[in-house]
Amino acid sequence: MSPAEAPHRVPMTPAARRALTAAGRLFYERGIHAVGVDLIAAEAGVTKKTLYDRFGSKDQLVVEYLADRDERWRARLAERLDACASPRERVLAVFDVSRAWMDENSPRGCGMVNAHAEIDDPSHPAYAIITGQKQWMLTLFTDLVRPLAPGSAESLGRTLMLLHEGALVAFGLRVFPGALEQARDQAAALLDGAVDRTPAG
Repeated sequence: MSPAEAPHRVPMTPAARRALTAAGRLFYERGIHAVGVDLIAAEAGVTKKTLYDRFGSKDQLVVEYLADRDERWRARLAERLDACASPRERVLAVFDVSRAWMDENSPRGCGMVNAHAEIDDPSHPAYAIITGQKQWMLTLFTDLVRPLAPGSAESLGRTLMLLHEGALVAFGLRVFPGALEQARDQAAALLDGAVDRTPAG
């Protein structure tokens, strides 16, 4: 997401943070369209006036909810990637972190995918966050795999992205157990077969 596309954000006062926490839980558990500002205010222990004073609209609350999830995910992933010793380990770590994240934060599936099912209008202020997060994941996989296979990084990045996103959907829908583990195994096999073996020099 370029700076020009970045949506407006609001400063987080204690009351705003309480409202965002309540909104995030309710939006994820019940759906964005199903949750009104009255319920959010009641759950957060703030008045509806305070909520509107802080955020201005429900749409802005949705922006903050999705941006907050994205920021927490990126921070969690960065911490793990920084601890990895090799490019291969970094690629596979994305699947490992996703598995832990889904257990802890996303038992109903990927929050961005779920939000996109309700927000498919590019003019909605949260749309750029949803699509930007997925574009960021594609860029991440491409960059992570480039040291292993510089000649095919673009193609491998897309394939890894497909494995990862498909596993997130399968996990959320409970299609079969171990979706992310199986995706990780497939990613490992893909990397083993794709590593550039051209001799240096």
